[in-house]
Amino acid sequence: MRKTNWICNTLLVSSLSLILPALGSARTNDDSTKAEAGEAVAVNSQPSASPVPNSMDSPEAQAPRQARGGNREAGMIGVGVRLSTLGAGAEVAVSLTRSLNVRGGFNIFQYSRGFNHDGIAYKGQLNLRSGEAHLDWYPFGHGFHLSPGLLVYNGNGATATASVPGNSTFSLGGTTYLSDPANPITGTGKLDFVKVAPTALFGFGNLVPRSRHFAVNFEMGAVFQGSPRTKLNLTGNACDTTGANCVSASTDPNVLANVVAEQTKLDNKLSPFKYYPVISFGFGYRF
Repeated sequence: MRKTNWICNTLLVSSLSLILPALGSARTNDDSTKAEAGEAVAVNSQPSASPVPNSMDSPEAQAPRQARGGNREAGMIGVGVRLSTLGAGAEVAVSLTRSLNVRGGFNIFQYSRGFNHDGIAYKGQLNLRSGEAHLDWYPFGHGFHLSPGLLVYNGNGATATASVPGNSTFSLGGTTYLSDPANPITGTGKLDFVKVAPTALFGFGNLVPRSRHFAVNFEMGAVFQGSPRTKLNLTGNACDTTGANCVSASTDPNVLANVVAEQTKLDNKLSPFKYYPVISFGFGYRF
């Protein structure tokens, strides 16, 4: 009987030693699983974070992009050549905004011709030399433009040599003289205007076109260059119509006074050119 009890107790202790550790391990694993599940629920229960706003999509970022887009037409350059009543020329323009350009250029032309005025033979040379600057305003965005500006250098004018053959009559300031055969009348003449003159132009075309490279321009207007200024210098002897009483044309007070009167007469005759007309036609290319 005692032996039987000892055997039973031994089997019970052995069984408990195997079961209890297994139960502890199972409890530990179950607690860990519950803890992990709790953490997952806690994480999932937290409010989702708002997406980080893209700074490039903000109004503050869009404004500079819009500003850059609005000014993208500034700084474009166009060059051109043209023919006008100011001569043959070249010009360059730079866009400031969609409706404003600044433009500058130069013109050059030369022409020689002989003519006779009041018995004095002149061999004249017309010289057109000018540099200009304009602000081109396109009130409708393209095409038609208004262009106030300046001739920053106005070298337009003429020079001439004068001569009267001996025994030929000529007049100065309404007085008639005879050129001395022994010392005939010769001289020089000059015509010029103010060196800086305002201009007003209007026309069609744009030297800096926005959607293409080639341009055709036409303009009309005027240069407000003021009254012409003539200067006449004579040498030789001027005599009365009988050939007597000859005096030096360069020193005699009466002859000099009549020379001044002749200059005034020429100035009055040329007075319409104080508003010098401008008609221009040209071609251009935008880079």
